Amino acid sequence: MIRTLTRLTLASTLALALASCSDDRPAPRATSTDELPKVTGVISSKSAKQLFGAQNVSARLTPAAFGSYSKGCVAGAQQLPETGPTWQAMRLSRNRNWGHPELIGFLEDLSRKAAALPGWNGLYVGDMSQPRGGPMTSGHASHQMGLDADIWMRPTDSLHLSRQQREDISSISMRRAAGAYVNDKWTPQHHALLKAAAQDPRVARIFVFPGAKVQMCNDETGDRAWLRKIRPWYGHHYHFHVRLACPRGDSSCVNQAPPPPGDGCADAQAWVNNILNPPPPDPDAPAPKPKRDLVMGDLPAQCASVLAAR
Repeated sequence: MIRTLTRLTLASTLALALASCSDDRPAPRATSTDELPKVTGVISSKSAKQLFGAQNVSARLTPAAFGSYSKGCVAGAQQLPETGPTWQAMRLSRNRNWGHPELIGFLEDLSRKAAALPGWNGLYVGDMSQPRGGPMTSGHASHQMGLDADIWMRPTDSLHLSRQQREDISSISMRRAAGAYVNDKWTPQHHALLKAAAQDPRVARIFVFPGAKVQMCNDETGDRAWLRKIRPWYGHHYHFHVRLACPRGDSSCVNQAPPPPGDGCADAQAWVNNILNPPPPDPDAPAPKPKRDLVMGDLPAQCASVLAAR
């Protein structure tokens, strides 16, 4: 079983696989996970989510994000404190309040901006990453490099929730008509919070349900450049998902392609139109193939060293 592997055995198994990664010279920024060396050897066939899901603490290494948002891991992750002056981490039993130091700093900064909004005391922060990133045992396909975070739509009426209360309460849905529109829980403060997040230069994109994007497009009267980062996506009505760009100088971190030019409002409106008037199904469309679980051989070779580190 995976849990019976000792760190010593794992480290020796990985030695040959990691030999090609020992060069200390800076490498050019990768543009595709295909350009990164992959895990090889015995461990390459092991379940990545089981190995990374079994880790309770981060790897004490220099902070670095390896791979891509849905095929990667993180070294030197920091744990967002359970409670801060302007935030609380939720669902602590999941142990997913870990991230690259860049993400920790971003969340602390955004929480202070949230605390200045009427009716908000800060942020309720949902899932970030596991202690060493990697595929999760349940839920997200991304969140693997310590650069993604889910932020609850629920205003922070209390920053004194107990651990049990953080397991029991839920966020609040903002959607109406299956996500075509916002509901009466949506406020100008939600608009302001997402705008503040999108205007942060560390942020690459933000995922939210289509009706929210269209509402923000309709309501914004000033600079619209930030709207480009707000991307419509399925779900994301109880929370919005913030994704940071690769930290500067992190040569083994693969950025997602940038959003298309423009504010993206027409694209969001097209999503809404399809919700309200779904197109007929394509009879020739192939049946979707079930996704297989990732194995270690799918991840960059550096992720094996992240697992083996103390």
